[in-house]
Amino acid sequence: MNITILDDYQDTIRTLACYPKVSGHKVTIWNDHTKDVDTLAGRLKDTEALVLIRERTPIRAPLLDRLDKLRLISQAGVFPHIDVEACTRRGVLVCSQTGRGRPSYATAELTWGLVIAAFRRIPQEMNALRAGKWQAYPIGIGLRGKTLGIYGYGKIGAVVAGYGKAFGMNVLAWGRENSVSQARADGFTVAASKDALFAESDVLSLHLRLIDATRGIVTAGDLARMKPTALIVNTSRAGLIAPGALEAELRAGRPGMAAVDVYEDEPVLGGRHPLLSMDNVICAPHLGYVERDGLEHMLAGIFEQILAFANGKPINVQNPEALRR
Repeated sequence: MNITILDDYQDTIRTLACYPKVSGHKVTIWNDHTKDVDTLAGRLKDTEALVLIRERTPIRAPLLDRLDKLRLISQAGVFPHIDVEACTRRGVLVCSQTGRGRPSYATAELTWGLVIAAFRRIPQEMNALRAGKWQAYPIGIGLRGKTLGIYGYGKIGAVVAGYGKAFGMNVLAWGRENSVSQARADGFTVAASKDALFAESDVLSLHLRLIDATRGIVTAGDLARMKPTALIVNTSRAGLIAPGALEAELRAGRPGMAAVDVYEDEPVLGGRHPLLSMDNVICAPHLGYVERDGLEHMLAGIFEQILAFANGKPINVQNPEALRR
């Protein structure tokens, strides 16, 4: 089969231990990114199996209608970036392993790295040191005894809560009823309300899935309730925060800091994002799940889906109606 892999930004996939799984097929890997339909149609014109790394490239009907040889899209996780109806109409299988699975420990670890970096102003002090200055910023803040708010106590939120406990923080959880019930069962305190979560947290970390019900769920009013010394961390999805609200409220002084790993339009190139110009913000280029062991696990499953399809026994099919076409 002709297999194409999009958006391998760091040219990692060919170095993974699972890569030889597809050695019997012709594999083309693209390291740059484009959303241009004409460019993608040219790159994918001979593709039979398309590998997507999470949600980096949207696959919609205008592109699918130009890919006559495409028979399979193989990926992992949720797929709001794929027009499943158009795939089904064209007989293209969407195979993706979903469900609870294991937490993204890599995302939880990056979240905690951002928390420490922000409270101790590590990136800012490193840049100052390179410029010949010593202890150039206001003194940092420790975490012990502070309140860690977890908005969305799911797989990743639970791991981050455990890190907070290990650092001697008081953990507050909030979210849907099933998640707060689990937080209680795990011995954590549930906030009295969403307003209380934002008002009482010294660190507030977002761990919600982006769906219609959660888009813009964090409003400017929520952010304005935060302490002027507080930090908000978003390693989940940019769309959880109302457009423009974070930048505006940071300038207004509540919260005092932010650490973000996700953006509405990715990749962010040329340094063109308002948060990048703010000295009280730490920005990372969506590194949360981007870690070698995590990619190894993800790609191994994606390649297994391709091999199963090639053997006539597809697995993790999300649109079985396409099989009849």
